[in-house]
Amino acid sequence: MIYLDNSATTKPHPSVLRSYNQVSESFFANPSSIHQLGAEAEKLLQKAKEQVAQIFHVAKDEIIFTSGGTEGNNMAIKGIALQHRQRGKHIITSQIEHPSVYDACQSLEAMGYDITYLPVDCNGVVSANDVSNAIREDTILISIMHVNNEIGSIQPVQEIGELAKKHPKLSFHVDHVQGLGKVPLQLSNSGIDLCTMSGHKIHGLKGTGILYIANRSKLFPLFHGGSQERSIRSGTENLAGAVAIVKAIRMIDEREKQDKGALLALRNYAMQRIAELDNVVINTSKLAAPHIINFSVIGLKPEVLIHALGEKEIFISTKSACSSKLSDESRVLAALGFDSERTISGLRVSMSYDTTKEELNTFIIELEKAIKQLKKVVG
Repeated sequence: MIYLDNSATTKPHPSVLRSYNQVSESFFANPSSIHQLGAEAEKLLQKAKEQVAQIFHVAKDEIIFTSGGTEGNNMAIKGIALQHRQRGKHIITSQIEHPSVYDACQSLEAMGYDITYLPVDCNGVVSANDVSNAIREDTILISIMHVNNEIGSIQPVQEIGELAKKHPKLSFHVDHVQGLGKVPLQLSNSGIDLCTMSGHKIHGLKGTGILYIANRSKLFPLFHGGSQERSIRSGTENLAGAVAIVKAIRMIDEREKQDKGALLALRNYAMQRIAELDNVVINTSKLAAPHIINFSVIGLKPEVLIHALGEKEIFISTKSACSSKLSDESRVLAALGFDSERTISGLRVSMSYDTTKEELNTFIIELEKAIKQLKKVVG
């Protein structure tokens, strides 16, 4: 099997699974319980927060454990929008955000909020100047992703963070789900107020995530109940999941430091080989993140190619896994200004640090065969 859909989800690492099982068996008590078992669970929860806070150089009480990227993005965007609605209802985002950001903004738009969807250039990058020009007196939030999930474009979030510092009344949220462990991001003293992460993109488990919330930020909670997680996310904590995502973050942090460009070299090699195939155009810039390649095979439906490769036990994808079953056209590729032939035929290869050159060579050989065979069928 050759698995090249790591941006949709990754295979959980055995040590992450072991951590989850050990905590589930030995620390099953509710961290809110006042007896000794509850106290032990609470102590482990705080230790997990301390460990991840040290990695990101932030305070441990700025870490909130969530169920993943979608919840984290909704908590951040709607939490800020509801908390600060009396001051303003203007939000700035981009045209290429993940559905959990884009759709959250559209839901607020239906409630009377004013959303500015900034365009991107031909490489899928937002202009920091456009962000600056869009800021108004009633702007309460900027939400710009770090790495795009379809094409891998890297947004100038550090530059936008510096802009945000000049406007202390607004908040800056970054969706870091695709960048985590692949493209470094500084949180401390960055101007970033909120940052979303997900466990299952880094060989952790589905249903685990983190939302960094700077202490200066105030959110209206989407959940009310037992006042867990600074009253921002009430509900009994998923202690085993929290320990598991911290384990995954520690491991991916080490892999990122050890990699030193190997993943990027592998991606550049694959991009060059894929670009040589007939009827194929590359949609990903060479300046993009090191693990994503988006390309279009003109004249062929992406799902047909995906199924053909799947029969060879080679697995790739189209668009975001969260939107791949919806409209044929990629909203992200359309935002780059590509024609419809290109926007409806986009395919995504997403690698991990475990991907090998041999796997990519086999994939490209089988891709070329599949394209030739399917072209004969469609004439």
